[in-house]
Amino acid sequence: MKENKIQFKVQGRYALFTDPITRMGGEKMSYQIPTYGALRGIVEAIYWKPTIEWIIDKCRVMKQIQTEAKGMRPLVYDGAISKSQGNSLSLYTYLYDVEYQIEAHFVWNENRPDLKQDRNEDKHYQIAKRMLEKGGKRDVFLGTRECVAEVKPCIFGEGSSAYDDVAAMTFGLMFHSYQYPEQSADEKLRALFFYPQMKHGIIEFPQQQDCPIQNDLRVMKEEKLFIPGQNFSFLKDGDEV
Repeated sequence: MKENKIQFKVQGRYALFTDPITRMGGEKMSYQIPTYGALRGIVEAIYWKPTIEWIIDKCRVMKQIQTEAKGMRPLVYDGAISKSQGNSLSLYTYLYDVEYQIEAHFVWNENRPDLKQDRNEDKHYQIAKRMLEKGGKRDVFLGTRECVAEVKPCIFGEGSSAYDDVAAMTFGLMFHSYQYPEQSADEKLRALFFYPQMKHGIIEFPQQQDCPIQNDLRVMKEEKLFIPGQNFSFLKDGDEV
């Protein structure tokens, strides 16, 4: 493997890394630190192709953890139409004024053998670097769509963190990510949990298979987006795709 690692900082005024337990009744409360799934979503917004899978190595919390509560009017869904109903009010607790340094690398997506010809480390690394310098290929969010974020290249570890002098902090049981059928050997959707620990402001994430708690949610067959010899088989010579 050639160079396949990127380092960047992401910052925003608000973040909402939702604790699933607090979604009951429309209330939402953010975890104190980002979830693995949210960070992976940020990296995939910078650059992603089905040839690669991004792995989050570590996250550095730069600013002091602080929260802000807001009263929100949630949308009530009636069939396919969403509308505000009466004076319904929910309380959302956001993280306020956040900044993180992220280090991530990519590996090949072993579930897409049809893309082996696209496995060029230097090509994907250079594209990811260019997309990072431009602020990402798609919009970047910190947990939810209303929490818009900005990404910039950086050197992981540069600058001072509010937690440089804190030897260790624990955050209890926390959601890690969802494991989809294409990421495992069976056809099950799983919710993964772990016990994060921050040392001198840095959080290192375990891989999905190493998470201590793995809850099976349901059987969900993998969708075959590409079937060799069958995709676009209905087209005739001269047809446009």
